[in-house]
Parts: sequence; C-alpha cells; structure tokens
Amino acid sequence: MEPNLLKYLDRRIPRYTSYPTAVQFTSEVGASTYERWLAALPAAEPASIYIHIPFCAELCLYCGCHTTVARRYSPIAAYVDLLEREVALVGNIAGRHQASHIHWGGGTPTTLTPPDFMRVMAALQANFTITAATDLAVEIDPRTLTREHVAAFASAGITRASVGVQDFESLVQRTVRRVQSFDLTARAVEWLRGAGAKSVNLDLMYGLPYQTVATVAQTAERALALEPERIALFGYAHVPWMKRHQRLIPEHALPASTDRFAQARAAADVLTRAGYHAIGLDHFAKSDDELVRCQRAGKLHRNFQGYTADQSRNLLGFGTSAIGTTLPGGYVQNAADTPSYRDAIRKDCLATKRGYVLTDEDRLRHDIIERLMCDLRVDLEERCALYHRSAGDFATELLQIDDLARDGLVRRTGTKLSVPEPARHFIRAVCAVFDQHLSNDTSRYSQAS
Repeated sequence: MEPNLLKYLDRRIPRYTSYPTAVQFTSEVGASTYERWLAALPAAEPASIYIHIPFCAELCLYCGCHTTVARRYSPIAAYVDLLEREVALVGNIAGRHQASHIHWGGGTPTTLTPPDFMRVMAALQANFTITAATDLAVEIDPRTLTREHVAAFASAGITRASVGVQDFESLVQRTVRRVQSFDLTARAVEWLRGAGAKSVNLDLMYGLPYQTVATVAQTAERALALEPERIALFGYAHVPWMKRHQRLIPEHALPASTDRFAQARAAADVLTRAGYHAIGLDHFAKSDDELVRCQRAGKLHRNFQGYTADQSRNLLGFGTSAIGTTLPGGYVQNAADTPSYRDAIRKDCLATKRGYVLTDEDRLRHDIIERLMCDLRVDLEERCALYHRSAGDFATELLQIDDLARDGLVRRTGTKLSVPEPARHFIRAVCAVFDQHLSNDTSRYSQAS
C-alpha cells in the first residue's frame, strides 16, 4: 500500500451510518419530542420501518449488537406482545403511512416462531399501508432458520434476505463461536430464493482472529458460488471495553492493521474480478442490482442498516435500542435495555430515551458526508447551494482536505472532491473532516482499516 496511507490505519473514526452519529444522542430528546415529530409527519410521506429483535440462540464473540441469549422462549413471546403495542401506539400518533421498506434486524429475527413473526407483520399491516412495492428484508442466521420460517417469509412477501456468514474457515468459526457450514448456508440461500427473495446478500467479515489474507479471499470465493446479489464486507470492531464478551477473543490471534487492510483488499479484488461493483465503503453488488442503479443516479443513501436504495427519509424504529429518524426533526432511540423498553410500552408510552435535534448545519454536513460515503465524491458548492450557503464557509475544512490530498486520500478541483479507488478504504477519514462533533475521545469508534 501507499506509505502515506499507513498512518491512517489505526485511527478510530465513525462509520457514518448517520450524521451526527449516535455518540451525540442525549436524553434531552425523549418520548414527548418523538410524539411531536410523529404527529407532524405529513400524511403523504412514506416511512421506512425497522424491527429490532434483541435475542439470539447463542452469542457470537465478535458481536457488537444490542442482543441477549434467550434460553427460554417466554421472554421472546412477551417481547412480541410489546412490539404489537408499540406499532399500534406509533400508528395512532403518526397516522397511516405508506411503508416503503421493512427491515427485520437484531439479534436474530429467526429466534421468533413463525406465528409470532406473522403477528408482528399483522400489526404492521393494521397500522401502515403495505403493498407489493414495499421492500421486505429479513436478517437471517442459517443456524436457526427452519422451513416454517421460510413459509412465513413467503406469506409476508419477502423481497430480500441478508444471510450472516462472516467466514467459512473452521478455526475462525470455532474461535468466534459461530460454527456454520457452507452447506448449511447454501441450504438457507436455496430456501430463501424459493420463498420469493429476489435479492440475497451475504455478510462477510475481515479482521477476525486467525484470519489471513488467503482465508479471507477463499471465503469470498466460496461466497460467490452462492451467487448472491449483494455482499457486505465488514471490518471486525474489537471494543472489549464496550462489549465484554469480546474479551474471550484471543487478542494475539487478531491481525495487525496492515494485515486487516490486506484482507479487505484481497476480498474486494476477488469480488470485483467476478463482476461485482464496489458500493461505498463496504458493499458489493451485481451490475443490475438496485444499489448500483441508485448509485449511478446519485440517489444512494446510507442509514443504520448500511447502504440502501430506499428513498424514504423517515425511519421508524421499533423494539429495544431501535433508532429512528424523522425529518426535519432528528434522531430518536428507544431504551437500550428490554426492561426499560417494556416498562414504557406497558404504560402506553413511547420508549424513546435519547436522540438528537438536527440543525440546518447538521443537515448540510449530513448531506456532504452521505454523498462522500455513497458516491466517493461531492461538489461542495452544489451541496451548499441547496442550503443557501457557500462553499467558502468550509475554508478550514478545505485546508484539511488539501492535507489529505497530499497523502493521496482525496483529490480536489476547486470545490469538487473525489476519493480515488486506492483510497476507497479510507473514505471515513475524508468524511471526518466535515464532522463538527468529532472529539478526541474516539474509543467508541472502529478502526479506519
């Protein structure tokens, strides 16, 4: 790699699935604020919906999600009751909106029984308008997927499935407690396609213990055999001071920063040689995929689920820790622990515990960062004009951009910025220049590599 890029590998920088990031959320935004924002949503505006299931059959050691291991089903059944009540509560406040996109995440959505999955879908159908145009995506753990789940997904109208893989190497799987054979994954993909999922994406990781450049590339090659429409390639974020279970990962087996970078490059080379298009920071898609079409049209977006073609700018989050967005209001997040979430919903109150009120400055900077993250380029003057501002307001930032340009991270022609392909991996370092809220305490962020 370019020697000038080496110094950026160990920097901890946000992934910019939002701007400002969740680190800036405060308790000043609560249930009453969210209620006002929901009531003010124009009836004609569609909404994107996120359902969070905070349960897993077992805990993968690399996990950074809000989830717990459920040894019995009764807590999950009780949680489904809460989801039904929350959906009805939000529907009563906001009114009936068109659902442009529904995303089931976690945790593991397939910890729900198929009848309980359908109960929540029925609650959504009772409070939102769901049509054949609604994109229905479900995150899948092949180890807990059953034919009954697949039948329920088909009945609900699944369009997309995100299948967790991480790595096919047995030593890596055992070390992170995610043992999942290739055949099991292939069976899940086959079932999901049979259920009507027109798009299947696989989630892979690099930077895990005992991974090497060769094994990561081999996992990418094996993933291609399943012909996914999309592949997400995430870097493992080792933050044992935040996620205590990560302390069980042998740190001596973790790759160094330069090795992580080499692993990411090797996997990306495998995927692009196979004809997949690189999307932003960490996604790859077939040339006819909707993500690619949106990127070419400058309409690709990024939210808490990653890169998306969904054009709705309102995201309604349901469940423990779920994050939502209402524009022009701001961000909201439910209680991060299920008992607090339960107590609020049982009182027929919104479970919002924190959030952020967007300013005009935040909206402009969000726009700049999102275009960089999605397109690897932005015209500052063009973006500023949309907010009745001038690129001259970013003179300080442009001086920093010039410093990055000397290291090869970015190119600048006047107010037009672009990230060259060799520096794609470091796009977050360019975005960070426009982050007004970034502090010296970066312990909550993942490595730039």
